[in-house]
Amino acid sequence: MVGIIMGSTSDWDTMRACAKQLEELGIAYEKRVISAHRTPDELAAYARGAEERGLKIIIAAAGGAAHLAGVTAAFTHLPVIGVPMMGWSLSGLDSVLSMVNMPKGIPVLTMSIGKPGAINAALSAAAILALADAGIREKLLAFRTRQADEVRSATLPD
Repeated sequence: MVGIIMGSTSDWDTMRACAKQLEELGIAYEKRVISAHRTPDELAAYARGAEERGLKIIIAAAGGAAHLAGVTAAFTHLPVIGVPMMGWSLSGLDSVLSMVNMPKGIPVLTMSIGKPGAINAALSAAAILALADAGIREKLLAFRTRQADEVRSATLPD
């Protein structure tokens, strides 16, 4: 139901958290390394064929200028959720700014940098899918309840 794409195998360390969260919610996903710059034809084919393969949402991890998320969004009408990667020059700020400044008409839903963003991308995808899938809705609500219960039961040392 969800495609997880990233420009480099090094992004998997971060995006594994996204995949794990999807697994915990029982949401099927595929993962792939694909580059907007090095394999643009493959990216176009991936995005154009996503719906036919059964995908409902694409989560794109991207660093630097974050073109992967924006180019993917240009080739599909499916929601694209961008996860900015910690970058080599500006610690991911460059990626965030690139994603949130997509041109009018080509939206990329943008998460926070790194693993928190990867997890929130999975939870956002679940929330979108839950609109039409009662099973995912129940699992998402149970997750939210567990999360709240953990806070309620937390104690601080003396």
